[in-house]
Amino acid sequence: MATSLARISRRSVTSALSSNLIRRNFAAEAVAVATTETPKPTSEVTPSLDRVKWDYRGQRQIIPLGQWLPKVAVDAYVAPNVVLAGQVTVWDGSSVWNGAVLRGDLNKITVGFCSNVQERCVVHAAWSSPTGLPAMTLIDRYVTVGAYSLLRSCTIEPECIIGQHSILMEGSLVETRSILEAGSVVPPGRRIPSGELWGGNPARFIRTLTNEETLEIPKLAVAINHLSGDYFSEFLPYSTVYLEVEKFKKSLGIAV
Repeated sequence: MATSLARISRRSVTSALSSNLIRRNFAAEAVAVATTETPKPTSEVTPSLDRVKWDYRGQRQIIPLGQWLPKVAVDAYVAPNVVLAGQVTVWDGSSVWNGAVLRGDLNKITVGFCSNVQERCVVHAAWSSPTGLPAMTLIDRYVTVGAYSLLRSCTIEPECIIGQHSILMEGSLVETRSILEAGSVVPPGRRIPSGELWGGNPARFIRTLTNEETLEIPKLAVAINHLSGDYFSEFLPYSTVYLEVEKFKKSLGIAV
């Protein structure tokens, strides 16, 4: 009886040992397969061969809307990141500086001879004016529009200065040889007479301009025109950067 029990215990021990060895062998094989088939994740991502890094903004400068195409004179300077849309006309010797947006999607916008629209200005035009005056936005000759100004369906006659951060609402009229101080707000239908200095919110009469001050107004516009000539010499032959990039891509055989 004792010998039979000893035999049974030996068989159970050997079977348990063999099962443990089999399990260890299977686990080792699984680890080996996992290490050989599954690659280790790497922190570096290898870019594809057809991708090229471009340092440019795909912004369109000239945006035609239907049958309306913005018109820019040959010697007018328009910065590369300016947006001209729809019925916009930029006449000879004028300049539109960086970040300005001229939206002629509802009515006409005209920038006259030797005038300048400085940085971050927004010029728009409504369908119609509540005052009955023309709803188009007209910036006549020798006009300086300061940076960050907002013009909407207004008329600025020749030889005027619009200060920075000014707002001109629908139907407002700035007559010739007048100056609007910085930060002024001209309500709809307000008329600023000729030869006067206005300012405030809403804009109010401050004083009459002297003869020397009125003579300096066109000189400022001419000086900015000469300054734009230095920028114009560095201007791209094509009005937008993205066209140059697409042309370069095609020359390298990269699909656009």
